[in-house]
Amino acid sequence: MRGAPGPALAATYLSLLVLLPIAAILSKAFDGGVGAFWREVTQTETLAALKLTIITSLIVVAVNSVAGTAIAWLLVRDRRFALNKVIGALVDLPFALPTVVAGVVLLSIYGAGSPVGIDVAYTRAAIVVALAFVTLPFSVRSVQPVLAALDTDTEEAAASLGATPWTTFRRVTLPSLLPAILTGAGLGFARAVGEFGSVTLFSGNLPFKTEVAAVRIFGLIDSDSLPAAAAVSLALFIVSLVVLTLFSLLRRRLLPVEADS
Repeated sequence: MRGAPGPALAATYLSLLVLLPIAAILSKAFDGGVGAFWREVTQTETLAALKLTIITSLIVVAVNSVAGTAIAWLLVRDRRFALNKVIGALVDLPFALPTVVAGVVLLSIYGAGSPVGIDVAYTRAAIVVALAFVTLPFSVRSVQPVLAALDTDTEEAAASLGATPWTTFRRVTLPSLLPAILTGAGLGFARAVGEFGSVTLFSGNLPFKTEVAAVRIFGLIDSDSLPAAAAVSLALFIVSLVVLTLFSLLRRRLLPVEADS
C-alpha cells in the first residue's frame, strides 16, 4: 500500500529506543578520547568485574542449555506427567518477578537459615544461581516449540533398528534442536551479562570477589563517574555483541545440516 507509515514508524521507533542510546553511550564513553576509554576499561576492579561477569554467564549458559532442553523435553514429550502444567508455569516465573524480588526469594531460600540447608549467599556461586534463575526461561522456551514441531517418525525408525533412547536422541533429535538451543543460549547470555537486581542482593557485591559488571557500572554512576560508567557499559555491549554474533554464525552453520538430514 502506497504511503503506508509502517517502515517510517518502525525506523523512528528503533532509532529512539536503540540507535540514539547506543550513540549516546559511544559519545560519553569516548568523551575524553580513546586513551581515557581504555584507562577506564582496564582498571583492575573493572577488569575483575568484566571477567567474573563473562565467566559466570558462560557457565550459566552451558548449564541452562542442558537443563532447559531436559525441561522442554518433559513438557513436550511426557504429557502424562501430573505436574507438567505446574512446571510450565514455574518456568515463566522469572519473567513475572521483578529482579529485585527474585534476589529476595533466592536469599530466603539459599541464604543464611536456608530451609533446604544450602547457604551460598555472598559467594560467586550465588551469582551463578541468580543468573541461572533469571535466564532459564530463554533456554526452555526456545527449544520447546521446535521440539513440539519435530516429526517423531525418524526417531521411531531409529528405535526399531535397535538404537537406544540416548543414541536416538544424540544422533537424530539433538542435531535438529541445536539451532534452537543456541538461540536460547545467546538470549540467555545477553540477559545474564546485564543482570543487576537479583545479583545485587544475593552476591554481596564485593570488589574483586563478587562484583559483576552491572554493579560496577552502578557504582561508577553513583560516584558521579558517568564517562567511566559509559566506558564499562560499552565494553559490556561489545562483549555481548561478539558472543551473540558467534552464536548466530554457529546457528546458521547448523541449519543446512538440519535441512540436509
